[in-house]
Amino acid sequence: MPSSFPSSRRRTLCLGLLPLLLGGCALSPVYERPATPAPAAFKEAQGWVAATPSDALDRGTWWTLFNDPVLNELESAVEVSNQNIAAATAAYAQARALVQQQRAALFPVVSLDAGATRSGSGGTSSTSSSARTASSRSGNNVQVSIGASWEPDVWGRLRGAANSASASAQASAADLASAKLSAQGELAANYFSLRLADTQGALLRDTIAGYERALQIARNRYAAGVATKTDVLQAETQLANAQADEAGVARQRATLEHAIAVLLGKAPADFALAPAAWSAVVPQVPAGVPSTLLQRRPDIAAAERRVAAANEQIGIARAAYFPNIGLNASYGSAGSRVADLFSASTTAWSLGLSAAQTLFNAGATGARVAGAQAAQEEAAARYRQTVLVAFQDVENQLSAAQVLARQQDLRRQASQAADEAERLMLNRYRAGQVSFSEVVSVQATALSSRRALVQAQADRQTAAIALIQALGGGWHAEP
Repeated sequence: MPSSFPSSRRRTLCLGLLPLLLGGCALSPVYERPATPAPAAFKEAQGWVAATPSDALDRGTWWTLFNDPVLNELESAVEVSNQNIAAATAAYAQARALVQQQRAALFPVVSLDAGATRSGSGGTSSTSSSARTASSRSGNNVQVSIGASWEPDVWGRLRGAANSASASAQASAADLASAKLSAQGELAANYFSLRLADTQGALLRDTIAGYERALQIARNRYAAGVATKTDVLQAETQLANAQADEAGVARQRATLEHAIAVLLGKAPADFALAPAAWSAVVPQVPAGVPSTLLQRRPDIAAAERRVAAANEQIGIARAAYFPNIGLNASYGSAGSRVADLFSASTTAWSLGLSAAQTLFNAGATGARVAGAQAAQEEAAARYRQTVLVAFQDVENQLSAAQVLARQQDLRRQASQAADEAERLMLNRYRAGQVSFSEVVSVQATALSSRRALVQAQADRQTAAIALIQALGGGWHAEP
């Protein structure tokens, strides 16, 4: 700035620029959460009776609603050892580190430089045209300086980048909650499927014992000459099929046990789950109203935060229309000795202001702004789709829970009737009133009804788990 410029005007100009340099301009659009359909009530919730107390699902440990101590122990381990959760945790840590990195750009960068050199030169000097004398020269140079540079966030580009990174970190936190909820739900579903396999295995073993008694009856009647060889062969066939079914259930149980081991972050060879009694508890889950779903589901929160991050990118792209302004300052000292560094005569300082503006780039800046706006629209559409799918998930699981409850009652009635028919048919066979083929048919129906009943119980538990997941589990979005 020329020295002829009055100092009072220089001060006035600096004071006028200071608010602009410090406050910056907001070039990002004012963010509003994208509008989504929000019905007053779930369609399939009509007649749905919530549990009491109604806040049962508000607990983070939602799996305790099933009253199974073994499941509670496994769920407490999955959050610590599951590798998908570990990966999501690390991704969240990276996102938080990026937020700190972006926020650091809002502050000046201060650097310290120091150095020492020794240099010399060799040559000849002359005192006359006929005589030359060899000479050498060497010296030391010591310097130290401190400098600072700062890019004032005049157009809000840096603050927009920090806000975008913060929104992305919040989305990453929601992704972490989704990973936890997914692993917890998968573990619970696999666990109850394993208990179903245990129950079906026990059911088949009891059935096999009954078939063995029926085979012995057929053999006794054949030996007494009151039955044909066909009765014995049918009884043997039925017994072998039941034994094959038991082997298939054992294979299914082993597969589920291996899946649970992996969810717990263990090698299948290092994990075993002993058979235990099946707790067929099916909790009544409070569905609430659709508007609360937008606050409960972590995947919805993640999608919404990504819309906010994309919104900030528009302002960052718009900032390219304006010049980049930088401030820099330095203060240093140099001398041939360290002691000279503390002499006022060897010090030097500088202050600088720079500005750079792109004058022509063939519309690249406008293209970047249009691209950022399109990305924001894409994120908004994905957010709306996530909300719609969430409503669909809840409606599906509410419907499934009610239908499966009715199915279980009917399966129980069918199983009781089939058991009684089997008992009566065996008595008639012992009395010689019916053929063994009729016994086989009734026994097959009874076994199928028993297995269908326990499957219906397991389906209700699986549907309850899916409903809890659809409602967001025990996770709550932060403001």
